[in-house]
Amino acid sequence: MVRTAAAACLTVLSGPSGVGKGTVVAKVRQLYPHIWVSVSCTTRAPRPGERDGVEYRFLTREQFARMVEAGGLIEHAEFAGNFYGTPRAPVMERLASGVPALLEIELQGARQVRASLPSAYLVFLTPPSWSELERRLAGRGTEAADVIAARLARAQVELAAEKEFDDVIVN
Repeated sequence: MVRTAAAACLTVLSGPSGVGKGTVVAKVRQLYPHIWVSVSCTTRAPRPGERDGVEYRFLTREQFARMVEAGGLIEHAEFAGNFYGTPRAPVMERLASGVPALLEIELQGARQVRASLPSAYLVFLTPPSWSELERRLAGRGTEAADVIAARLARAQVELAAEKEFDDVIVN
């Protein structure tokens, strides 16, 4: 079943690392300030310039585990040795009040959202080419070669799943 963006209150943006999800979310915030953008939790260390509660809520592994155990996350996954998840309460509060919400999450999380909230509108962001994805990841300069290699290996799996999404956008 294909959903229309206009009918959805919850939009999920997903795609491999390096496709520009963060850039797209920043543009959505600029153009559509009425759309609420969820702030995910992570156990990874902040990158230069990231602020707690803005780009992510940075948690310890123990804090994250407590949220999982309490059912406090709508989705969660492990990626590149760190945990990521979306706090449940703020999303459900926005949806209940009719405020459009946007989640920027990875494939496993998007699948969890689809299973628990089937009316969510899932958008997959893809790179224009494999070589461009490699260039973007290396160009960040924030991760070791082994982490980049892991992200590229995962990207192959994620790119194969684009048919699970309601829309695919090349960025």
